[in-house]
Amino acid sequence: MGYADALFDLTDRVVLVTGGSRGLGREMAFGAARCGADVVIASRKLDACEATAAQIAAETGRTAMPYAVHVGRWDQLDGLVDAVYQRFGRVDVLVNNAGMSPVYDKQTDVTERLFDAVVNLNLKGPFRLSALIGERMVAAGRGSIINVSTHGSLRPHPSFIPYAASKAGLNAMTEALAQAFGPRVRVNTLMPGPFLTDISKAWNFGDANPFAQHALQRAGEAHEIVGAALFLMSDASSFTTGSIVRADGGIP
Repeated sequence: MGYADALFDLTDRVVLVTGGSRGLGREMAFGAARCGADVVIASRKLDACEATAAQIAAETGRTAMPYAVHVGRWDQLDGLVDAVYQRFGRVDVLVNNAGMSPVYDKQTDVTERLFDAVVNLNLKGPFRLSALIGERMVAAGRGSIINVSTHGSLRPHPSFIPYAASKAGLNAMTEALAQAFGPRVRVNTLMPGPFLTDISKAWNFGDANPFAQHALQRAGEAHEIVGAALFLMSDASSFTTGSIVRADGGIP
């Protein structure tokens, strides 16, 4: 094994990815498995989790466990954690990736129910899951928690205020949990910019390039999130905690 391979090696580690059946979560789960990890694919739809887990197992030879859960529902998270620890005995990496960003025309269109749903999924659920797993990681003496935020938490726009606010809370939570779970457990924020996933199919910018002011002048391909994610999952980031790692193509 070469130096870089050893640095990013995840052999026999257990990586739990919420929102892992599609988009960036799916890419991160595949990346972890290709580096030797067993993975847990957690998302709301069991059939999507099962399909992704089956493909990961077939292509990488690693164990992939599907689990249906709504991360925004606090009472479902204990069951997820118990099931994973019963199956594997530990979690080495938690990736809080599940999230939602509602579309609305004006601010008064955001109902209390919709606002609560965004905060529950994007912030409250990740807090509870991090608390449940982070304390077990501390007892085990090691672990990495990755909170997937968004560039919009630093550059908010009127079209996604609840989303930006909840993700800004996630950024703050990262710093506090890094202090709470240190020195053995690392907690970091992975902050993607615009990526071409199934969600981006709804974008309509006409002929203009909306990324012209970005350093790379384009959106990212979904697989381009993997390098930053593997850095935070692995021992390559052994001295990185409480940090924000941006993968946004150079948003000014």
